[in-house]
Amino acid sequence: MRTPGVGTPWTTAGDTMPKVDLKKELKELYLPSHREVVTVDVPPMDFLMVDGEGNPNDSEEFQDACEALYGMAYTIKFMLKKAKTGDEFVVPPLEGLWWADDMDAFLDGKKDSWKWTLMIMQPEWVTEAHVDDARAELARKKDPAALPRLRFETYGEGLSAQIMHIGPYSEERPTIARLHGYIHDGGHERRGRHHEIYIGDPRRTRPDKLRTVIRQPFQ
Repeated sequence: MRTPGVGTPWTTAGDTMPKVDLKKELKELYLPSHREVVTVDVPPMDFLMVDGEGNPNDSEEFQDACEALYGMAYTIKFMLKKAKTGDEFVVPPLEGLWWADDMDAFLDGKKDSWKWTLMIMQPEWVTEAHVDDARAELARKKDPAALPRLRFETYGEGLSAQIMHIGPYSEERPTIARLHGYIHDGGHERRGRHHEIYIGDPRRTRPDKLRTVIRQPFQ
């Protein structure tokens, strides 16, 4: 499956191809306004994915998933760079799908019962063969614990509402309520999973400056 709106980079002799930053190429999906909820149509895209469950704040499983995802994303990036094909790109942000068997537990913040899929989107020119080669390389060098659970999969959401939340993750609830209200007031119903996209690095960003895209598919 192809990343929408982004063509495969190519070079000719003597050309230098700049790195493709997919969050900027797909600005309407990855860099929405924080001032208003908007409707977007999210097409199928390819992702590295790892599933898990439990409180992300103290879960070793969550940390293992992050390690495997970033390890694979950067291994793929540098393998393509080394091949000198011109297919250079900025590693896209971490994303998460969140849910619980009882969604009231999710909305009430009972994190121990949360389930999640962490994922990093991949450019259209990354293939199954690239992923297989990167998996073997990463296993040889570091062998992160969650690597056997990592998969390469196409995921699409279709019609969705989204908004940029600015501030700590712990203060997302009013933004989520606003998002849900937008869907309800438009005569629609939520479907699918709560989706968050983490723009920037929380280790290097003040909590009040964190940016998180919050997305919810609807019908």
